[in-house]
Amino acid sequence: MFDTRPDRGAEVVLVGRSNVGKSTLMRELTGHSFDAGSRPGVTRQPNHYDWAPEDFVLTDLPGFGFMAGVEEQRREAIKTDVVRYVEAHAEEILTGVLVVDGNSAVEIIDRHTDRGELPHDVELFEFLRDVGVPPVVAVNKMDKVEDRDERLNALCERLGLYPPWQQWDETVAPITAKRGSIEPLTDAVRHHLHEAGRDDLFTFF
Repeated sequence: MFDTRPDRGAEVVLVGRSNVGKSTLMRELTGHSFDAGSRPGVTRQPNHYDWAPEDFVLTDLPGFGFMAGVEEQRREAIKTDVVRYVEAHAEEILTGVLVVDGNSAVEIIDRHTDRGELPHDVELFEFLRDVGVPPVVAVNKMDKVEDRDERLNALCERLGLYPPWQQWDETVAPITAKRGSIEPLTDAVRHHLHEAGRDDLFTFF
């Protein structure tokens, strides 16, 4: 399992498939660039960003799911490591940000469901809840989505959330990370930080 985590008591993690914009979001939140590898699946270790004075770390966990040119065994190993990391640090993780591609998430979920498989995004959303980590779904690349409300309602349905999506503003956050449009996400994360009694961390969001 990953063993690079700084010794910090509080954490927010970014999780999700490859190519959904996690590294872009991490850069937007921290102001720093991170090496995401030259192609999906290359980076096997998390990107951690911690601040010296505060007992807090922001972590971008490796992407998982289908990756061109990466064998299935390696893809599964990455997913297993991500799950084990979250399990091991569930008590410290104040919220888990599940990043999905707003333009394709529903179709990907349906494709796996039609094959009788549990879609990764649905599985991870439920897993975060099961281990006591409040999930926030960052629905990225919304600038490419035309039927915004329809698409977000459909995603909510597949995650077991009763539409309309607007009633889940602490859970569903439509964003466009590459344009710096992430306020719905920071609002949702702040909600969970407040619930955990950590308003002092608002400065990072």
